[in-house]
Amino acid sequence: MSDGYWFKSTLFEIEPGEDDDINPGIFGRQLAEWLRAKLQGQGYTVEDVINEDWGRCLMCQRTPFWLWVGVGNLHVGPFENAPQPQSIPARQDVVWHCFVVTELAFFMRLLGKRAEVVDARARLDATVRGILESEPAIELVPEP
Repeated sequence: MSDGYWFKSTLFEIEPGEDDDINPGIFGRQLAEWLRAKLQGQGYTVEDVINEDWGRCLMCQRTPFWLWVGVGNLHVGPFENAPQPQSIPARQDVVWHCFVVTELAFFMRLLGKRAEVVDARARLDATVRGILESEPAIELVPEP
């Protein structure tokens, strides 16, 4: 199981002002919506995209444990050192990041449900990897 996937792509525009509701320089609205649709096509019921201060959350399951995908970005060009309000980095200067997370209550650990949680995370992780690898406009890259 991975700690997430880092990639570059020309598929996703950064929309002016999309970071207004989170933190300056945090983008990925189009990526989150694209991945949400792809996950739904794979049978996951994904809630509306949730804005977080670090990026966006795609909640795939809430019971009996939380299972979600985080989507964020990293800037690798001149923008990274001094993001300016109203400044949008070029597509080639953005490295996207997707990662799968499970969160469970303490009582589930006591009930021996850890294997169920690990299996669900592994399935979602494999699904995310398959989605990314099957898109020709996405290039997986090493973690920066």
